[in-house]
Amino acid sequence: MDSIVVTGNGPLQGEIPVAGAKNACLALMPATLLSDAPLTLTNAPRLSDIRTMTALLESLGAEVAALQGGQVLALSSHALDSQRADYDIVRKMRASILVLGPLLARYGHAEVSLPGGCAIGARPVDLHLRALEAMGAEMDLRDGYVHARAPGGLRGAIFEFPLVSVGATENVLMAATLARGTTVLKNAAREPEIVDLAQCLRRMGAQIEGEGTSTITIDGVDTLGGATHPVVADRIELGTFMLAPAIAGGSVECLGGRMDLVQSFADKLAETGVEVVQTERGLRVTRTGDRVRAANVVTEPFPGFPTDLQAQFMALMCTADGTAVLEERIFENRFMHAPELTRMGARIEVHGGTAKVTGVARLRGAPVMATDLRASVSLILAGLAAEGETVLSRVYHLDRGYERIEEKLRGCGARIERVKG
Repeated sequence: MDSIVVTGNGPLQGEIPVAGAKNACLALMPATLLSDAPLTLTNAPRLSDIRTMTALLESLGAEVAALQGGQVLALSSHALDSQRADYDIVRKMRASILVLGPLLARYGHAEVSLPGGCAIGARPVDLHLRALEAMGAEMDLRDGYVHARAPGGLRGAIFEFPLVSVGATENVLMAATLARGTTVLKNAAREPEIVDLAQCLRRMGAQIEGEGTSTITIDGVDTLGGATHPVVADRIELGTFMLAPAIAGGSVECLGGRMDLVQSFADKLAETGVEVVQTERGLRVTRTGDRVRAANVVTEPFPGFPTDLQAQFMALMCTADGTAVLEERIFENRFMHAPELTRMGARIEVHGGTAKVTGVARLRGAPVMATDLRASVSLILAGLAAEGETVLSRVYHLDRGYERIEEKLRGCGARIERVKG
């Protein structure tokens, strides 16, 4: 099994290109199921999760071609021969549930295995099912599968999510494009990935208003066509690479970065003493002092501080001047990286959904283990600021969400390499 070796090497200087958003692409790919016309996605990230979604769509009979080294995905669902998403594929990734809404909307029935993915909490799919039931779907959960039927087709409805859910908003948004009548989603997720999906669906002929706000209105149409759509930049990869110079020192320009994607995160970095400036090509992040200042964080739905950057920010706080309190309000069980950071000399106390981090002058390299996607990259960041060598195992978690991370960091002077196992 592969491992990644990081050796602390002082300040970073250079530029890092930001890939297309994994979470956006994983929602855009199932949109092909809504139409028999071709859908082309540009700026696609080259990640294992994308390959998993490709395998899932192909198992349904869709055609997916990776062009230009995988940065362009050409999809077609003109000859689907199945509406059953099998456990063997779905168990690998929670985003697999996003085929449910499109299949149900287009064919009136679907069988989708309950999904798997990172072990960062329950993340139930009940909000997906309840919203689709409000649109006339009949749900039967048995043998580990969601058996969904809408014999007369889905119909428009007004549905208010009791909790903000990105995945449920995406699933129902896609389903509503082909429903009869008007669907109004209240307390909808506002993430850039939702906006990106709505823009793509609109290019396909959908009638959608309000994306980016908490109320989205969809007027159903009879059919959708094809489209070409660029995947939005990955704000989580962007935030992760913004933290590299923050934790190691130096100055790095994140190419393709936009302040509107990470405003709350950039504000928090400024609070620690790190400078973030919008440039013509992206965002430049600079740390000039020896240590950053401690800053408290509360994770919230967009536009608040992203839960997917909490682990990485904790790594920064491990070497900050002072004590920081990080409160996780999105997912339970999302401090599994804390014991691994402690192995590197960090001082962290976890109590339920709150972690108290008291900064130390310097971390120490150690053998550590990735427990989930964002935890894995937090340990790489910590390794950039540590004395000696940090060896990260179970890097398959990392490969789900970060494209060529060793190469990108090496380009800025980091000492990092992958060791084949």
